[in-house]
Amino acid sequence: MFVLVEMVDTVRIPPWQFERKLNDSIAEELNKKLANKVVYNVGLCICLFDITKLEDAYVFPGDGASHTKVHFRYVVFHPFLDEILIGKIKGCSPEGVHGRTSASCGLHWRPQLRTPGWALELLEVTRRLRHPLVTAVCGVHLRFWWLLRLFSLGFFDDILIPPESLQQPAKFDDTEQVWVWEYETEEGAHDLYMDTGEEIRFRVVDESFVDTSPTGPSSAEATSSSEELPKKEAPYTLVGSISEPGLGLLSWWTSS
Repeated sequence: MFVLVEMVDTVRIPPWQFERKLNDSIAEELNKKLANKVVYNVGLCICLFDITKLEDAYVFPGDGASHTKVHFRYVVFHPFLDEILIGKIKGCSPEGVHGRTSASCGLHWRPQLRTPGWALELLEVTRRLRHPLVTAVCGVHLRFWWLLRLFSLGFFDDILIPPESLQQPAKFDDTEQVWVWEYETEEGAHDLYMDTGEEIRFRVVDESFVDTSPTGPSSAEATSSSEELPKKEAPYTLVGSISEPGLGLLSWWTSS
């Protein structure tokens, strides 16, 4: 579900940050640029993992900032196909069941999260001692704390389970606006509702990336009415399936 992706980028550091350590400034700039953003055909970027290489920094004429080519690894949310995830139902529509990753396996990078006191003390110890072993141990502890914070928050809404991938036979209840599994038993059919907020286990069967970079208006758009707003598309969408035994609402498969 989470992968480390090697990336290369040129980072601009403004002059007022020259008094800081170069690695700290670069890490902050990279997280500002990438955190909580989807990179096309890569996934949802979470946070910087480490910096592997710094090339020479340059100052160009007319610009007092430094420009450094950086090689780094970034934590990215990108589930592999056929991976089993647990999420929560966000809502239902005739197009299918819409879900979000649950608190147990979801994520959401929030740079404004307050770092706890013990983490600040670790940073201070690392800064004072400047010993490679101490720096490595403290860095690992802080990195794992941030990852645990990410996992506990839970956030990824662009998940769709289409009707043909539900447990069958299934029907859409227009009154309740939910999908229903008509579970057959010896005593007859029982309606099992897929209510909003219920935890659901699903298999990732497909993914879709959409390039949402801004583009100029086409000739067709120029002739259309200015009141028509372009439809927003999600840059990264997962398609799931619950058409197998053991998949679907967790309450369906709990033992009595």
